[in-house]
Amino acid sequence: MNSSTLRQIWLVIEETQTNILLGFNDAELIQQLLRQLENKKLLTSEETSAISAYISSRVPLIRDLALARTA
Repeated sequence: MNSSTLRQIWLVIEETQTNILLGFNDAELIQQLLRQLENKKLLTSEETSAISAYISSRVPLIRDLALARTA
């Protein structure tokens, strides 16, 4: 995964409403973020798998950042 894709992922996370980041279960959250990324950029199945794995590994961090927004 290149740096441009990583920046795009985190931009989508920052643009996503806090209630979505905190309210969805892990699988729903990953799917929601993937859909938003696909709306911005056409993804190959290989990219989708890599991004899904990356987001999955970062869900606790994503939720921590969302909680910090509410403070």
